[in-house]
Amino acid sequence: MTECVQERKMRMNILILSAGTRNKIVQYFKKAVGEDGAVIATDCSNLAPAVYEADKFYLVPRITAVDYLDRILDICRKERIDGVFSLIDPELSLLAKERERFLAVGTTPVISPWELVETCFDKYRMYQLLCEMRIPTANCYLKREDFAEALAEGKISFPVFVKPVRGSASINISKASSMEEIDVLFRLYDDLMIQEYMDGQEYGADVYIDMISGKCTSIFVKKKIKMRAGETDKSVSVKDGALFTLLQNFVEKCGFCGMIDIDIFEKNGIYSISEVNPRFGGGYPHAYESGVDMPAQVLNNLAGRENPVAIGEYREGVCMMKYNEIAVVNLKEEEII
Repeated sequence: MTECVQERKMRMNILILSAGTRNKIVQYFKKAVGEDGAVIATDCSNLAPAVYEADKFYLVPRITAVDYLDRILDICRKERIDGVFSLIDPELSLLAKERERFLAVGTTPVISPWELVETCFDKYRMYQLLCEMRIPTANCYLKREDFAEALAEGKISFPVFVKPVRGSASINISKASSMEEIDVLFRLYDDLMIQEYMDGQEYGADVYIDMISGKCTSIFVKKKIKMRAGETDKSVSVKDGALFTLLQNFVEKCGFCGMIDIDIFEKNGIYSISEVNPRFGGGYPHAYESGVDMPAQVLNNLAGRENPVAIGEYREGVCMMKYNEIAVVNLKEEEII
């Protein structure tokens, strides 16, 4: 196995799109590819600190630009990129949808199928999928009238969350404690849904599904201790066989592949899936530092090799604590983008 890894390191080039502040991800992939491979990063700003960790970086337009995809494909050709992935939600659907164009230039997008990516970003569709699979999740309502009926029948109670059907980064999510508050929110914003308020203990899972075999090869679970701005600030690694089984069955039956980030709540011994993100989660460094090396699994798949199943093979009781760091680079004022 070690010899295969060393062989891969000699020839793998990885492109990380919209690197932003995800310095650790760039560092981990640089370690995985070794001195003879390369990690290329992109961003629309030269004030994105993670790009300076890469072997080389490109400043590109915003993903809404008409020539954005062509620019990325040109980079793939020029740098002979073997695999590409993005670290921001808005770009994931583009990668999945244009998969064949990337394959045509010899680059494999590390992303789940487009239909699944779209389901992940439509909270009501994900709710319907989880219900169909009989996986516990928070009750959701698209119509105010349906919620009012469930409220009258005692099927749900206040408080509740009111959030966009599509969205990420906890944008425009509100906690409502009355019908009056819900009415105000529905007047202010379009395409909202009402979601049952989930309390109990929150967990996060970093999951890898082999891109060749379709098998779930890694699951890392962390118990969230403290949150900050919607992200995990402090957590501790834990293991639970029942949760491993639930997550493994879910991702394999759905057909996910590559890296997946899943949020879970536990109450009275019952696990409920809250959210699914088809990318590296913000807390993935906790998994890596506990022994779950997903960059190595990505490279193995890109080399045409299946990864062995190693669910739960990591150190338990490892605590993660985020802290502030800075990066300094010399730029003239007129050069800042």
